[in-house]
Amino acid sequence: MISVVILGAGNVATHLFKAFAKAENIVVNQWYNRSLKTIKPYKNKVEIIDDLALLNDADVYIIAVSDDAIAELSEQLPFENKLVAHTSGGVGVYDIDKKHKRGVFYPLQTFSKDAEMDFKNVPICIETIDKKDYHILKALAISIGSPTKKVNSDQRRVLHLAAVFVNNFTNQLYRIGHEITESEGAEFDLLKPLILETAKKVQELSPYMAQTGPAKRHDKKTIKKHLKILKNEQHKDIYKLLTKSIQHTHGTSTGSATNFEKNTHNGRKKL
Repeated sequence: MISVVILGAGNVATHLFKAFAKAENIVVNQWYNRSLKTIKPYKNKVEIIDDLALLNDADVYIIAVSDDAIAELSEQLPFENKLVAHTSGGVGVYDIDKKHKRGVFYPLQTFSKDAEMDFKNVPICIETIDKKDYHILKALAISIGSPTKKVNSDQRRVLHLAAVFVNNFTNQLYRIGHEITESEGAEFDLLKPLILETAKKVQELSPYMAQTGPAKRHDKKTIKKHLKILKNEQHKDIYKLLTKSIQHTHGTSTGSATNFEKNTHNGRKKL
């Protein structure tokens, strides 16, 4: 049995608690947050506290707070030589106070509090300083059904950056698409099968091989028509920027991006 204390009450903390609570060989001893109001709905399922002095003993202390608060919170913990792991993609393992055994338990996924999450679809990127601690965090991840990967701080920062492009930026493009259709009386729902197919394609093909559309074809007439339809200047700028990026990648001359793709197996580079 692995005992856990969760510190923080954001989306990641909430989903981890739900996953840990369902696991047979994990027990959540406590859930800490500066404000009890946020975690009050769970008071009948776990002991909730807002005072670090009341922390109980546990095998792992999971810090799931904002990046800027990780170092300070780890320093405030009233114990030492315990395994403390944060869940951030952009913070290094050494940002945790050195009085602790330090680790990272980074779930590479997008989390919304009201959306159900199957942790079989949530790879956990793990990093520790001590090899013994790695096995504890790996066992924790396996217990909730997650695939695991040993990833160092530099690799994790790159993954986090790439995640911003493929998730946060992509979602903003969905929002723009929704605004465009709604403003012209069209139905955004008609685009949902296209969204799913696009995501499905990159499971089998590299993004390079999956690219289609007027920018790749250098279809100047269609591009001009699209720009004429767009009334929002910011949307025009985004359209032009992404069109230019696609054309640079799929240009007739052999650019650096094309060379990169050619030097990989079907567009996939082995790590």
